[in-house]
Amino acid sequence: MSRRGTDVALTALAPATWGTTYLVTSELLPADRPLWSGALRALPAGLLLLAVTRRTPHGSWWWRSAVLGTLNIGAFFPLLFLAAYRLPGGTAAVLGAVQPLLVAGLTVLALRDRPHRRALLAAAVAPLGVALVVLRPDAGTDPLGVAAGLVATAAMATGLVLTRRWGRPAGIGGLAATSWQLTAGGLLIAPVAVAVEGAPPAPDGPALLGYAWLGLVGSALAYALWFRGAARLPLTQVSILGALSPLTAAVLGWLVLGQALSPLQLGGFAVAVAAMIVAQLPPRTAGQPARRQSVAPSPTPVLPTPVSPTPISPTPAQPARRQSVSPAASSGSAPGGRSAASSGRSAGGSSAAAARGSVKRCAAAGPAA
Repeated sequence: MSRRGTDVALTALAPATWGTTYLVTSELLPADRPLWSGALRALPAGLLLLAVTRRTPHGSWWWRSAVLGTLNIGAFFPLLFLAAYRLPGGTAAVLGAVQPLLVAGLTVLALRDRPHRRALLAAAVAPLGVALVVLRPDAGTDPLGVAAGLVATAAMATGLVLTRRWGRPAGIGGLAATSWQLTAGGLLIAPVAVAVEGAPPAPDGPALLGYAWLGLVGSALAYALWFRGAARLPLTQVSILGALSPLTAAVLGWLVLGQALSPLQLGGFAVAVAAMIVAQLPPRTAGQPARRQSVAPSPTPVLPTPVSPTPISPTPAQPARRQSVSPAASSGSAPGGRSAASSGRSAGGSSAAAARGSVKRCAAAGPAA
């Protein structure tokens, strides 16, 4: 598997893990305690990662971690639970499935990065597939529930884009940055849970198992993988993978709870999965073929065959003139202080003819080189 394929697969594990939340909550956790479920899911996991990494925020990352923790966890969890309580689960899931469209718009505004057309098309098709899977004929449209679901989706989309824009401090790993967000989000939810739901519930064996799964796997591991993908992959493609959450919940309901899946739901499942697969394909720009052609080796140009200059045969008089050069001329001086070159130029023009021959050879050698 390529590096990109590995990044996509690891990122997809996060929403697939979140898809187990409905089954774990309905089967293992105390009923009617959604805020405490959110706090106990985030805060212990954040503190555990904080103890393992032993890295705390510094400088501007104190308030940045608080903002990201609020958007991704502290506001997202309570609003999501509120939407789930006031709306049928299918309606809440469809509201969450429109997140890729919000991420695409925020990516253009905040990051000046325009998603390619294939990703935008997949972002529009995936919610339709999810709607076919999870919506029921009696799905309600409670205004407060719809507003809570949309605000929760917008908060998560904004947090995802800011996570990409801010990155993380130099030398800080993904687990440390995840611990800051989980801790900040859990600390925000806990006082709201106390005010609304009272004291935390006393967990029994199944509840402890459920909290451990949601905290360690559904929060610590899943959010670390999610933020890792947000740093490596295009954000619109990452957010489209979020459709795996309601699809996983539907599959678990069929496998574990015996809930039936109609042919229409199976068709919607296929549409949503196809949209996610298409969105992860690497974009192919129109200029690629032209670039390949420009890289191809061009035919070797045929250069004109250089014509070798005709050697100038020395005239019979030349040897005689060379022999008549005085020892003083051969030592670099002519009689009377004149140089040998000067003496040669005054000797009947034979040295000028040799000079003309040397010029011809240099001109012929130029194009051949």
